[in-house]
Parts: sequence; C-alpha cells; structure tokens
Amino acid sequence: MAAPLPVRILAQAVITRATAKKLMVATAESCTGGMIGAALTDIAGSSAVYERGFITYSNEAKAELLGVPMPLIVRRGAVSGEVAREMARGAIRNSRADIAVAVTGVAGPDGGTPDKPVGLVWFGLATRSGVSRIERRIFAGGSRDFVRTKTVETALRLILSVL
Repeated sequence: MAAPLPVRILAQAVITRATAKKLMVATAESCTGGMIGAALTDIAGSSAVYERGFITYSNEAKAELLGVPMPLIVRRGAVSGEVAREMARGAIRNSRADIAVAVTGVAGPDGGTPDKPVGLVWFGLATRSGVSRIERRIFAGGSRDFVRTKTVETALRLILSVL
C-alpha cells in the first residue's frame, strides 16, 4: 500500500540525503508497527541506506530486541521519553545504522489515560556519533490512522534533521 503523499515526499528526501551522505538508517517502532520502515522501503533505492527495522510492539520485544531495561519500562511506562531514547540507542547498538529513530505512543482509539492520552507519541533519535534526543508530540482529535500517519511524518522529519 502506498503511503500518503506527504509521507512519500519525506521518505524520498530521507533516502536521497542518506544516499548522498552514505549513511545507514534504522527504525525501532512500537505504535506504528513498521509503517516508518514501509514508507522508506516504498522508495526505489532504499536498500542502499535502510539497514533494518525493529517492530517492538510488546514490552518484552523492546527489552529482548533493543535492550531496553525492563525496570525502566515498568517504572516509566512503555510510552515515555526514556523508553523512546533507549529504543533508538538499542537500534544503533543492534544494527550497522548511523541514524536510528524510535517511536512509542498511544495510537488509540482506546488505551489513553489522563497522563498518557490517546495521540501521545514519544520519539527517540540516536546516531552512531553519540547524538541522542527525545521529542514529545500529541496528535489529538484524530483517528488511529491519523495518529500513526502523523507519527511517521514526524519520525521522517527527525531523521532529516540530522542528515
């Protein structure tokens, strides 16, 4: 299935810039279930720069595949900045990528709480050179598809910010 046009444009920009700089990209996805990786691999030439993707929907997968400490997940919750940061760092550690983006959030329509409402998404970004950051977004008032699509767009923009 082809991604919406804004996502395709952003994905093309990531592939073009990463190719020009000879940098590899990895993704670690929870609430998007692989949509970021799918958007990137929809673009011809992506195999030159998209190294791998981790779909870590469960807490166990975050711990086993990315090395996110389970005590951190229990203490802060899977939907937290700290977990997003560790997911991105884990994607760097467990791949040949130079840049990794991670997402964890509440896509809805259920599952939100006052502290973690539907539409809350945390983003982690890590680079092999040691850059690491987290960002928080709330994509309120939309459907599950809206939250997930906006999450993909934002993740691609974060990758572009370091390319």
